[in-house]
Amino acid sequence: MARRVAAMLGYLYLDSGAMYRAVALKALQRKIALGEDALLEKLARETHIELKAPTAELEAAGLKNRVFLDGREVTTEIRTGEVAQAASRLATIAGVREVLVAEQQQAGAGGGVVMEGRDIGTVVFPRAELKIFLEASAETRAQRRWMEHQGKSEMLTLEQVLEEVHERDNRDRERKVSPLVRAEDAVLVDNTAMGIEETARLIVMLANERTNHPN
Repeated sequence: MARRVAAMLGYLYLDSGAMYRAVALKALQRKIALGEDALLEKLARETHIELKAPTAELEAAGLKNRVFLDGREVTTEIRTGEVAQAASRLATIAGVREVLVAEQQQAGAGGGVVMEGRDIGTVVFPRAELKIFLEASAETRAQRRWMEHQGKSEMLTLEQVLEEVHERDNRDRERKVSPLVRAEDAVLVDNTAMGIEETARLIVMLANERTNHPN
């Protein structure tokens, strides 16, 4: 949805979560325990992540950015359930967040950017012109994620995916560093019963209103 909004507005799209996933993949490959905060922070500081626009084939498959980890493309490798869970754990480490938030701020400093992530409106870009707090029921989000897994031939049950969604939500809301909260000036959009196109059109309308009628 965020990628679609960026395309409709002619803005650059950046998937901040891909950065955490890339570091998580590197940690898993190097067999660094997810409890080793100091080692993981050091790993993040030594890691180079680059996001590029997807190819037509990747976009058709629903992938948001091409992701390069230390010069090697890992676009599909970072989209497994194991990497997603590891990335959520990394996001609780202050030192890792400090490194990646700085990179995100640098990437979006020039404006004209649509960025998604669980702390974009509160920490990364607290002065963004438009903040959207996107909600949907846990069951709906699990169903959507389960369908993504089916497309990748990952044998997870819907019940397993729903449990992962609940675990990630709890971890993100309860973490001490940049917890998942709605910014005071964020617009709440619940798309439980809305598709991507309908949600994207609503957000583009809100963006145009902000541009034409600044506060």
